[in-house]
Amino acid sequence: MARDTTDFRPIEGVDELVAHLAEGNKPRDKWRIGTEHEKFPFYVDGNAPVPYGGEHGIRAILEGMQEKLGWDPIMDAGRIIGLVEPTGQGAISLEPGGQFELSGAPLETIHQTCREGNAHLAQVREIAEPMGIRFLGLGGSPKWSLAETPKMPKSRYEIMTRYMPKVGTKGLDMMYRTCTIQVNLDFESEADMRRKMQVSLKLQPLSTALFANSPFTEGRSNG
Repeated sequence: MARDTTDFRPIEGVDELVAHLAEGNKPRDKWRIGTEHEKFPFYVDGNAPVPYGGEHGIRAILEGMQEKLGWDPIMDAGRIIGLVEPTGQGAISLEPGGQFELSGAPLETIHQTCREGNAHLAQVREIAEPMGIRFLGLGGSPKWSLAETPKMPKSRYEIMTRYMPKVGTKGLDMMYRTCTIQVNLDFESEADMRRKMQVSLKLQPLSTALFANSPFTEGRSNG
């Protein structure tokens, strides 16, 4: 979800969580596919990661995309951190390390998703390439250390950055140095949602074997 929402009303029981998920039930003729497409921006000259600020930074890309697409800006403490299509048909957001993400519109077929992704890449290249910026479609940052990776000025990420080291050793690497392509699927019932979750978990080892795409870390081969 590219546009953050805040609700300070406390959750009073499990039933509220169940009801919230149940609101997502849809008949099959309303099922859609939503994808999230992340990639690493980098400078062609020197292969350095792209910071938020500056004339040729992430902010400048977002401002250029806003002018090109006419989408509404997503602001955080006065800074642009994303864009959203006015009718809710897609959004552009930033991951913690500057990973540039398209949160796609709900679409009926994977072919529409493919066209959407290709159109987005063409649009962002039109803005970024004159700045000397290109995009890398890998699962893990191939060259830059965590210290070398830029940090995006998003309030939620500041909280997550403080929290992650308390619960493990790789949380910050996940936040700042990974990219994914994610799929969101509709469901018609709790049983349908459970089946889809079970099947997806069983397919994960196969998917990892087929599509693993993180050959390097800090310039060294991952084997």
